[in-house]
Amino acid sequence: MAAIAHAITAAGRGGRGLRLRGMRAVLPGLLGALLLLAGCGDGVQGGDAGVPDAGSAQRARLLTAEQYRNSIAAVFGADIADSVLAPMPPLSRTAGLRANGAAAVGLTSDQLSQIQRSAAAIAAKVVDESHRAFLLPCRPADAGAADAACAEAFLREAGRLLQRRPLADERLTALVDGAGRAAEEMEDFYTGLALALEAVLLSPEFLFITDRSEPDPARPGRRRLDGYALASRLSFFLWNGPPDAALLDAAASGALHSEAGLREAVTRMLASSRLETGMRAFFDDMLAFDAFDSLAKDPMVYPRVTGSTLAQAREQTLRTIVDHVLVRNLDYRDLFTTRRTFLSPALAVVYDLPAEPGWAPHEFEEDSPRIGLLTQVSFLAVHSHAVRSSPTQRGKALREELLCQKVPDPPPNVDFSALEENAHAKTARERLDAHNSNPSCAGCHLVTDPMGLALEHFDGAGQYRETENGAPLDTAGELDGVFYDGVEGLAEALRNHPKLPACLVNRVYAWGTGGPPSPVHDRPTLAWLEERFADEGYRLRALLEALATSPAFRTLRPETEPVKLDREPPPTAPARITEAQLALRDTGATR
Repeated sequence: MAAIAHAITAAGRGGRGLRLRGMRAVLPGLLGALLLLAGCGDGVQGGDAGVPDAGSAQRARLLTAEQYRNSIAAVFGADIADSVLAPMPPLSRTAGLRANGAAAVGLTSDQLSQIQRSAAAIAAKVVDESHRAFLLPCRPADAGAADAACAEAFLREAGRLLQRRPLADERLTALVDGAGRAAEEMEDFYTGLALALEAVLLSPEFLFITDRSEPDPARPGRRRLDGYALASRLSFFLWNGPPDAALLDAAASGALHSEAGLREAVTRMLASSRLETGMRAFFDDMLAFDAFDSLAKDPMVYPRVTGSTLAQAREQTLRTIVDHVLVRNLDYRDLFTTRRTFLSPALAVVYDLPAEPGWAPHEFEEDSPRIGLLTQVSFLAVHSHAVRSSPTQRGKALREELLCQKVPDPPPNVDFSALEENAHAKTARERLDAHNSNPSCAGCHLVTDPMGLALEHFDGAGQYRETENGAPLDTAGELDGVFYDGVEGLAEALRNHPKLPACLVNRVYAWGTGGPPSPVHDRPTLAWLEERFADEGYRLRALLEALATSPAFRTLRPETEPVKLDREPPPTAPARITEAQLALRDTGATR
C-alpha cells in the first residue's frame, strides 16, 4: 500500500501538465494494485467457539458511493460533496446487501480515471475563492508562491480526517514538498495545495476501509483491530461515514481499547443525529430500495403514480422505520403490524386520503387494509411489474429480504405461456394456478406465492382494489405453517416468525463487520446477538450497542496459514490475496 501511495503522490507533483503525464504513467500499476485490494477474498479463517469472542473476519473494502459522498461532506461540507457525483463503481448484491459486495468489487481503468477526475474537481473546489476562507486554517504569506507551513497545517488535518488516521511523517513531507514544487512552477499556492489534496483523495487509505490489526495483549496469539481501524469500523457501521475528530482522538489515546472508553464512544455515537443517516442507509440497502433508481410504472395503467410519487414512497418507508426503531425505540417486529406512518400530499392521493401540506404523521384506522411495511406503496410497487402486481416477486422479497431465506432461481427455459396467455384467468391466483401445473415450477412457487397472494388487494402501484378484472380476490394463505385469511393475518404471521429478528441480526452483523457472516465461524456470535436482541425487547438500539461493544466486533479470527508477500504479483498474474494477508503484510505481521 505504501508503494501505491508513493506512486499517487508522485503523480500529483508539479504543474497540471506534469500531473497528467504522471497519472498516465502510474495508472497501469495503480490499477493493478487497487484491483488487488478490491479483489480480496472472504478474510481470515479460523476462530474459537467463544461467545461472542470468536472474532470477525478481516477485510479491505472499497467505499460505497454513499460512503464516499458522506466522507467528503463530513470533511468539506455538503455543497462540495453534492457538486461531484460519487465516482465509485456499482456493487453487486451479495448475501442480501449491496454493501457486502464492497470487499470484492473490481475497478476498471475507466472507473479509476473517473475517481481521479472527481478527486481533482473536489480539490479544486476546496481551495477556490468561495471556500478557502473557511476550509483552510491559514493564509499563505504569498499566494503566488509555496508556503510549507500553511500547506502542512491543512494537509495534516485534512489527511487525518480523510484517511481516518494520521498521515505518516514521510507521507506528509512528500505531500507538502509536492505542493510546494507545483506552487512554484504554477506561481499559485492554491494550485499546488489542490494537487496535494487530490493525491490524498486518490490514496488507498481513503478509498478503502482496511481492517488493520495489531497483537491483542488480552489474548496472546490473537489480533485485534488497531484503534483507528476500530474507529472506522464503528463509524461506517453506525453512521455510514468516517470517524469525526472526537472518535479519532479516542483512537489515538487508546480509549477505544478499554471497555469504558469504547462504551462511552458508542453511547455518544448512538445519540448523534448521524445515527439516522447510517440506519437509513442500512435499511435502504436491506430492503433493496436501490431498485427505485430505475423503477417506473406505466402511466396509462397507473396515472396517479409518477416517478416523484415513487421516490416519496421510498422516503415514507424510511421515515416510518426511523421513527419506529430510533425515535420511539420500539420493538422491531412491530414495524410489520404498525398502522403509524408519514404521508406526503402525492402519497395521500395514492392512499385515497386527504392531502396535508408537507410530510405529516398519519395513523390508519384499525379496519384499514393498510398494516405494516408490507402494505406501504414502496414494498408493493418495487416488487411488481410495470403494468400489474406480482405475487411471486412480493413473496420472494418477503422471504429473502425479511427472513433471509434464499428462494431458488427459476429453472432454465421456463415456459411462461400458461401464465401470460391464459385467457380465462382473471386474477393472479388463477394465472399462477395454471402456471404452477408445471412440477418444476410449483416447488419454488409454493414458498413465495401464498404470501404474495395475500397482498393482491393492492395493485402493481400499491393502490387498494376490491377486485381484479371484476373478479373477487382470494387472499387467504400460509406462512410456514401459519394459516391466515388476508393481509392482516400475513402481517401477524410475519411479525411472529422466528426468522424475522434472526434475519435482522444477520444483516446488522454483515453491515457492521463489512461482509456476510461465516455460517461456521460466526454462528456463536449470531446466536448470542439474537439472544441479546430478544432480551432487550427486539429494540434496534440495543442490538447496535451489543454488537459495537462486543469482543467479536473488535477482535479478528486467527489466520490459519499466514502467507508472506515479498512483492506485488505482476499485473498479468491471476493472483488473489486475502484481505487478512494484505492487511497483515502492511503492518509487518506476516511471516
